[in-house]
Amino acid sequence: MVIVGSTNPAKLNPARAVFAEVFGLEIVGVEVPSGVPDQPIGYAQTLLGAQNRARAALEQPGARYGVGLEGGVEFDPYGGWLFNVAYILREDGRSGFARGGSILLPPEVAARVRAGEELGPVIDEVAGLKDSKKTSGAVGFLTLHRLERREFWRHTLELALPTFLRPELYPQ
Repeated sequence: MVIVGSTNPAKLNPARAVFAEVFGLEIVGVEVPSGVPDQPIGYAQTLLGAQNRARAALEQPGARYGVGLEGGVEFDPYGGWLFNVAYILREDGRSGFARGGSILLPPEVAARVRAGEELGPVIDEVAGLKDSKKTSGAVGFLTLHRLERREFWRHTLELALPTFLRPELYPQ
């Protein structure tokens, strides 16, 4: 069984699709702590949140894989960027992880996140939405729904699989 460290449908449904297709395994979501702020800033903090979620998920009864999914924001001279990280941990200790694509945040949104607000509620306010992080998310809103949050997560999960699909190339 695959345990995902989240019950958010926008994260859980892509994990269901990927793991059912690739491994034919049952997927269950559980709420676990990330151990990082609600809005992780920077790659290191976002990766740590995903790792913490995967470890906590793997500790659940019946887990063969633990999956942690964490969305983060980072800043550079061009602005604030939304990105995501998937971390997969198998019961034998093998792991795989990936950083997904990124999208430039509107300056007003980036400034509010930099000041300490969480991205989801800021996007909800700016877009006039409610709880968008459980549906299309910031990426859906910003791309006029050409790319939805679930696809953003699926892409990142697929990129975290090579250590399991080609283990001969990834000694651990």
